[in-house]
Amino acid sequence: MVYYYSMFGVSLLLVIIYAWIFHKHFDANLTIMTTLVPIINLGFVLMGNATSIDAALAALRLTYLGGCFLLVAAMFLIFNICGVALPKWARTSIIVFSCAVYATTLTIGFNDIFYVGTPELAWSNGAAYITNKHYGFMHTVFYVMVGIYYAMTIGVIIYSFFRKKQVPMSILILISLSVTIAVIGFFGGRLITHEIELLPATYNLGMIIYLIVATRLRLYNVSDSVVDSLVQKGDTGFVSFDRQMRYLGSNETAKRMWPELEHLSIDRSIKRNPWANETIVPWIEAFVKDETQGTQTLELQGAVYLVRINRLNLGRLYHGYQFLITDDTANQEHIRLIHNYNAQLEEEVKEKTRHVIAMRDKLVLGMATMVEGRDNSTGGHIKRTSDAIAILIDELKKQNYPGLDEKFCDLLIRAAPMHDIGKITVDDAILRKPGRFTTEEYEVMKTHSAEGARILTQILDGTDEPDFQRIAINVAHYHHEKWDGTGYPVGLKGEDIPLESRIMAVVDVYDALVSKRAYKQSMSYEKAHEIIVEGMGHHFDPSLKEAFLSAEPRLQAYYDSVDH
Repeated sequence: MVYYYSMFGVSLLLVIIYAWIFHKHFDANLTIMTTLVPIINLGFVLMGNATSIDAALAALRLTYLGGCFLLVAAMFLIFNICGVALPKWARTSIIVFSCAVYATTLTIGFNDIFYVGTPELAWSNGAAYITNKHYGFMHTVFYVMVGIYYAMTIGVIIYSFFRKKQVPMSILILISLSVTIAVIGFFGGRLITHEIELLPATYNLGMIIYLIVATRLRLYNVSDSVVDSLVQKGDTGFVSFDRQMRYLGSNETAKRMWPELEHLSIDRSIKRNPWANETIVPWIEAFVKDETQGTQTLELQGAVYLVRINRLNLGRLYHGYQFLITDDTANQEHIRLIHNYNAQLEEEVKEKTRHVIAMRDKLVLGMATMVEGRDNSTGGHIKRTSDAIAILIDELKKQNYPGLDEKFCDLLIRAAPMHDIGKITVDDAILRKPGRFTTEEYEVMKTHSAEGARILTQILDGTDEPDFQRIAINVAHYHHEKWDGTGYPVGLKGEDIPLESRIMAVVDVYDALVSKRAYKQSMSYEKAHEIIVEGMGHHFDPSLKEAFLSAEPRLQAYYDSVDH
């Protein structure tokens, strides 16, 4: 039973390995085989644990899946690998016949067609096994069927070995070995012992070989590394070699470009071919020494080809070299001119774009400065908040605050001066009032957030910086929202408030507290600290507290250096 359980465990491990290496180009028959082996091995486990002849016979029926279907799947897989087309009617007939034979195994113990009489159950070393078996007519048919399938499989392998250069010899040898091991285990195992079945071990060994074959086949399948339609029908040729400079294969486009490829044998070193040894081998050797030497040109039959050499990688593993071949005879000069023109045009567009963005930023900043000039209570506010937000963002980056990247930080610093641009719509009588606002005046003043968003939407609409547009509008619109939802103009709450607006809110309030206003004196840093910290979780996002505390010494030093 240790043996049976071990074989069943190994088969499950092989299923896991197959799932790990699975690729969409794997043959479906390999999946069927990988699925069947654990089921068959489970049958042997159940048989060994049987306490009655009925339970043992039920398990025995599972084991016959191997001869009826496992060998069929292996045969179909080998036909596909060898490129031998089996007519649809033949495949269907084989499957139907196998199903019919397997159906007769279900009569064991009930009918004499497969087993004559009822076998007996015996035990050896704690494991049950079936003895006193007398085979019926269909069991002979079963043996004949297995022999025919094996003969067909070996026949195709031998035919491909001698007649098909495009089938890898090493794969054929491995497959022959796996099929032979399975058949020897099936027929020969009974000559060694009638008590312990060798089939679980032979099936597992066969699957190990098939997994090696499946992994190796991905190397020979050139189209596996690119889109199939492009590889087979496009105007780019693909040729692959492994690290030992053995030819792995090529697509039809490459063979049309380089007819010499037809004379190369798969899985054989290209150094044996004079043409390849003089042309391809030096390129690979130069590429190995310096991968920047991965582009070559080749004149062949009056045409000029551009050859690009790349590493052939499957996943993270480096397996060899892949050549990408394009015919540049008619287009090379034209492409070069177009490339140069496009590069020059692209640079000019980038330069003009940078100029337009700079002009736009200056325009918006100028408008914000105009607003500040009208508001006698916020002199220098724009400059101070822009510098202060840069300090706070720097601390947030040091703490690896989630959601921050360099682009976001740069855009937020650029957008910060625009947060109060909506005040341009507020009447001078209110904006320049030297004292505190009445309730009605305060309601008018509160409209500057939505108005700022509207103005920036119009100014920035259609620009090629959608992220900057979004951040600038959010900063203007929501910098007076509060974490507990009591802010304005919308009453957003918590993380519904954009991150850029939450950061702006802390800096905006801090500047208002420590700066002098027409209606108040500047507040001490200690009092401002107390108000900001107490506001965390109510007014401000509490996740910004740690960064604010870290930034405070730098903020205080900055405000000591400027007029506020």
